[in-house]
Amino acid sequence: MDLIALLKSQFLCHLIFCYVFIASGLIINTIQLFTLLLWPINKQLFRKINCRLSYCISSQLVMLLEWWSGTECIIHTDPRAYPKYGKENAIVVLNHKFEIDFLCGWSLAERFGVLGGSKVLAKKELAYVPIIGWMWYFTEMVFCTRKWEQDRKTVSESLLHLRDYPEKYFFLIHCEGTRFTEKKHQISMQVAQAKGLPSLKHHLLPRTKGFAITVRSLRNVVSAVYDCTLNFRNNENPTLLGVLNGKKYHADLYVRRIPLGEVPEDEDRCAAWLHKLYQEKDALQEEYSRTGTFPGTPMVPPRRPWTLVNWLFWASLLLYPFFRFLVNMVRSGSSLTLASFVLVFFVASMGVRWMIGVTEIDKGSAYGNMDSKQKHSD
Repeated sequence: MDLIALLKSQFLCHLIFCYVFIASGLIINTIQLFTLLLWPINKQLFRKINCRLSYCISSQLVMLLEWWSGTECIIHTDPRAYPKYGKENAIVVLNHKFEIDFLCGWSLAERFGVLGGSKVLAKKELAYVPIIGWMWYFTEMVFCTRKWEQDRKTVSESLLHLRDYPEKYFFLIHCEGTRFTEKKHQISMQVAQAKGLPSLKHHLLPRTKGFAITVRSLRNVVSAVYDCTLNFRNNENPTLLGVLNGKKYHADLYVRRIPLGEVPEDEDRCAAWLHKLYQEKDALQEEYSRTGTFPGTPMVPPRRPWTLVNWLFWASLLLYPFFRFLVNMVRSGSSLTLASFVLVFFVASMGVRWMIGVTEIDKGSAYGNMDSKQKHSD
């Protein structure tokens, strides 16, 4: 292991990253709270400010992926569609198999300059996660409970509010609803068989109602669906902990632009269209398993410096007073003070592990339990 790799694997480096992320995130959340005063006066100004504040938080995670770990994502796409990426609103349909697939989606948005305003359809519990969940609240993310009777109205209303959003955005949606595991796949394919749908080898059965209502609510505002299929070379199994340790991964992302006019408006036809899309995605993954590549022209969008600049700004602002505080604590020689420092260090360590644990596949939703099997529907 070389010196740089050894340095990247040290917990002290991880603690510095997490301290900067947590401290800056709480400061930004506080600023966002005060921006609520703008909402009744100038809603669009409120939105533009919160897009920039949101970027200050989410770009720190993208910085870890792109600059710290050095992970590079090669995009395979149609060169004729490529110039439109980042110049239009789009619904991004991404497979949900890897612990960092959400981060790769953010990286895609960052490369095309729309990270700050980009949205996700996320489970409601994430709204209560400090920093990221609170940031999402202020940027009008769409939250769902996964209980369609409750979600039909709230999700539709949230989406309709985005029709006059002043910034370009990608609306990222994982139609499978949860990350792929063998257990979940087995249950999902039992549901597919019961519904007379073709089996999928590399994906779970997509949940169509959330996608259909997204398309219906954002029609004439969103220009296209970006069908994105992500995979990693050499059977890599990327994790957020690996990224934090500076491990470099090698991602391939197939992106197909489908004009929204080609997606049916009728809910049943839209559902059939989405099932067909996932059958095509499954065939793509199978081809990747055989050949190690996706169709389309491979391209690497330029890595923008702003994620690194943003992190360096917050680090320079927050690390000096932090280290000065630590030095003063050590110099005090107080046993109580030193014990307090050890306690804070331990709590911070547990906090870091908890935040990483939120992304782990085995900490995902209960999809696939026998109860879920009985209740699962589109």
